[in-house]
Amino acid sequence: MDMMIYKVFLNLHQSLPELTLANLVSWIASASMMFGGIVPYIPQYLEIRKTDNADGFSTYVCLALILANLLRILFWFGHPFEFPLLAQSVIMLATMLVMLQLCTKVKAIQEISTRKRKFSDFDARYFWQWSRFIDYLLFLSLFAVTSAVINYLLISFVVYVEMIGFLAVFTEAMLGSPQFYRNFQNKSTQGMSVQMVCCWLSGDMFKTGYFIVNEAPMQFWVCGVLQVSIDIAILLQVYCYRGQQPRRSKVAPTPSSDHIS
Repeated sequence: MDMMIYKVFLNLHQSLPELTLANLVSWIASASMMFGGIVPYIPQYLEIRKTDNADGFSTYVCLALILANLLRILFWFGHPFEFPLLAQSVIMLATMLVMLQLCTKVKAIQEISTRKRKFSDFDARYFWQWSRFIDYLLFLSLFAVTSAVINYLLISFVVYVEMIGFLAVFTEAMLGSPQFYRNFQNKSTQGMSVQMVCCWLSGDMFKTGYFIVNEAPMQFWVCGVLQVSIDIAILLQVYCYRGQQPRRSKVAPTPSSDHIS
């Protein structure tokens, strides 16, 4: 009996990867990739709960990230990539659903006297502005099932698989563009947190470097470079528009709701 237990522990020890500095750095980088993307939303979630006000957070960010990560998961079935990147998509999906549920709950309290809008109304004017969280789940379930069926039918076509991968990472990469466009319209960056943009840049540079070092599919690092470029362009706007007042009387919302790193 003792010999059997010894053999079990010996086999377990032999199957474990060797603990080296390189492996330790790799594990930390993988954990950062999986969980780093949700960190900016923790204070945002706590702030919404504290104030019962979700006006400072755009639920369209949730829409973009949910669709981008659903497409990334579908891409994995045709072009498997590293597990940390797949896990990141699942974790981000769960995070955006939590954020969406909280925003819907808070807005429902604020709009208690207004007419309730439902997904089943099929009114394009109120797309993604429904009053119940279940309506968001219905739409996303319909999108996921439809996409999964199409993915199953076309998974053998390389062009389709690569297009899905590009759409997934391109959607995420362009999340900083609304802030750049608002700054351009206003000819001012007043009301925008420069520190936040610096955090975006550092996170996106780390992410892009991770893609390149770990030989992720080309779509990942190409769109990562695009995301870094948008961050740098926004910081250049800070320099070009320094000291200028916005052209419009209404200052744009805080940029933290328009980008995810």
